[in-house]
Amino acid sequence: MTPRDPGSRNPGAHHSVAQSPAAQSPGSQGPDSRALVMARIRRALADVPRAETPGEVPVERTYHRVHGDRSSAQTADLLAENLADYRAIVHRADTPSSPDTPSSLPALIARLLADRGATSVAVPPGLPASWLSAVPGAVRRVPDTAELTPHDLDAVSSVVTGCAVAIAETGTVVLDAGPDQGRRRITLVPDHHICVIRVTDQVVGSVPEALERLDSARPLTWISGPSATSDIELDRVEGVHGPRTLEVILTGPESAGQS
Repeated sequence: MTPRDPGSRNPGAHHSVAQSPAAQSPGSQGPDSRALVMARIRRALADVPRAETPGEVPVERTYHRVHGDRSSAQTADLLAENLADYRAIVHRADTPSSPDTPSSLPALIARLLADRGATSVAVPPGLPASWLSAVPGAVRRVPDTAELTPHDLDAVSSVVTGCAVAIAETGTVVLDAGPDQGRRRITLVPDHHICVIRVTDQVVGSVPEALERLDSARPLTWISGPSATSDIELDRVEGVHGPRTLEVILTGPESAGQS
């Protein structure tokens, strides 16, 4: 079935209904809002057969997948800008001219954990071993296992993960519980999250581009900055339902090895 012309008429369809007296509120000078809305819905559905279901009519999705013409470097810059706008701490290690050079990922992770005073770190099962190779042995590794309780995770200082995809236009990092990300809970309970993003193959410009890469059957966590909320007085509180501190490392292929 093809989409109908909104102005077409079908012999078996409902017909538009003129506004009835019920549309006037008793004692009011104007029409009742609910009656107006219902009348507009009836007019919009005037040519729809009674037996037709929504699934029978294809919806034309003509929105743009890509917005603008950005290079990969410009897309990475936009991601970094929007992440920072959401109060994430962004570290650039994706180009030779970055403050943190591509070969320094293990040293950078070790420094961030040391600056945090971390005594333990949660580790997804598929996290590349090289990423934590510079972290001193005194920092306890806590493997992501089914036996971990919320109490156990609350005692963990930090967590280090990869990601599934990152969206430049919204400053969003998406996790899908992949091997280098682990169970959702290990990124929600510890107060400090270090997330490594491979710019060359994980950064996209728009939400439609990201959705094409994701499996909706997986447990998806969409992160735009550290956990935050505001009360009725608009006082911002961070760390209510996730990490208080989110540090993102944008890295290139040289430093994000999967060994």
